[in-house]
Amino acid sequence: MIRFLQENFGTLLVGTVLLVIVIAIIANMVKTKRAGKCIGCSCGCGSADCPHHKQHSS
Repeated sequence: MIRFLQENFGTLLVGTVLLVIVIAIIANMVKTKRAGKCIGCSCGCGSADCPHHKQHSS
């Protein structure tokens, strides 16, 4: 088991870092969605001029 960890340390480290990044992105998306903001576009969906405003306000 120790030998396996030693031989694959780099792969395990990169995989762990990527997993942490993905979890952080998903957590940020959930937080943004719970705040009532749009997560699918960059317009923010907060103003009446936004083309998505009617879709998200209902």
